[in-house]
Amino acid sequence: MRIERVTPIFIDRYLFVEVATDTGLVGLGESGAWGLQEGTAATIERFAEYLVGQDPLKIEHHWQYLYRWTHFRGSVVMGAISAIDIALWDIAGKHFDAPVHALLGGKVRHRARVYSHVFGQTTDELCEGVADARRQGFTAVGHLTPFLDSPREEPYFETHAQKIGRAVTAVARYREAAGDAVDLCIEIHRRLAPFEAVQLGLGIQQYTPLFLEDPVLPDNVDEMAYVASKINIPIATGERYTSLWDFQMLLTRGGAQIVRPDVCLVGGITGARKVAALAEASHVGVVPHNPLSPVSTAACLQIAATAPNFVLQEFPNESWGDGDVMRPEPDQLVSGAAQHDGEGFVPISDEPGIGVALRPDATERFPYAKRHILTRLHVDGSVVDQ
Repeated sequence: MRIERVTPIFIDRYLFVEVATDTGLVGLGESGAWGLQEGTAATIERFAEYLVGQDPLKIEHHWQYLYRWTHFRGSVVMGAISAIDIALWDIAGKHFDAPVHALLGGKVRHRARVYSHVFGQTTDELCEGVADARRQGFTAVGHLTPFLDSPREEPYFETHAQKIGRAVTAVARYREAAGDAVDLCIEIHRRLAPFEAVQLGLGIQQYTPLFLEDPVLPDNVDEMAYVASKINIPIATGERYTSLWDFQMLLTRGGAQIVRPDVCLVGGITGARKVAALAEASHVGVVPHNPLSPVSTAACLQIAATAPNFVLQEFPNESWGDGDVMRPEPDQLVSGAAQHDGEGFVPISDEPGIGVALRPDATERFPYAKRHILTRLHVDGSVVDQ
């Protein structure tokens, strides 16, 4: 069996890759470098120059070959490697007529607990989102920010007291809406300085969040470790990390109690399963990052199925979170999309490969929607992290 074709495919806001073989088997993968899709697609096309003619089952070898080729790293390179890696695992599963999780050692669970996204530009909207997720049977909600999903076009300003005080009040209201039947995954999106993150953490720990995600920028793991050492809420981070070694440094410094590898960015299923094993050695939980399509979800579920330290799976809803723009329905995009069971879980598929395939008409129905460059500014004109 040999690789015949490697094709990047733009659909809606997503970037997929199909790897086709001379036996007729086709593997499907997805890139997680969502802000840089064009550059990632170009990198996939360069990698195709090596991959065409190769045995698709030599997954680890191809991973090492591409990762170590030019010595350059970063999200574009790793998004491309991740998409290709997922597609190669998909081919391997189809070749052996087995789900990928069977090739990784078999399932340790038959379904994965998931959390739903909650969006809103007011606290009332977010509280209603929490209540709605609870009505749908979810036992956890995430993408839940105490700073609201304010439009990036609006200049930002709050005093320190307003910023922290309003955030603490918002989390209190989320807990009231959730009761104790729903866990809160508090999303900060790297918006705080370390001292602010500590003050917020101390203010909201009484509401028992499951985790505080990305309280500070990921650039300095020592800062994340500082925050983790000062508060009594598990820190979750890692969605912006692009390698196993990023996570090794984080864990060595005690910077997280939950790691968030993005299967479509950290090196695919090959990279994510290594991160999960590294975390397991430190008794750290795994919550795979997944803001993407049902292809990403299917890849993430291979990790959820096989990692003993899996905690929760991010499970996006129909909204992109910016106004009224909606995602394609999962079943309109792929066949075999994971479905919420109404009890806070999704079943883990036993279909060969990753278990999903693009609909033949998906490219035509959902043309590429380019993301525009838009960064929020402070009222003084400086850049704000959001």
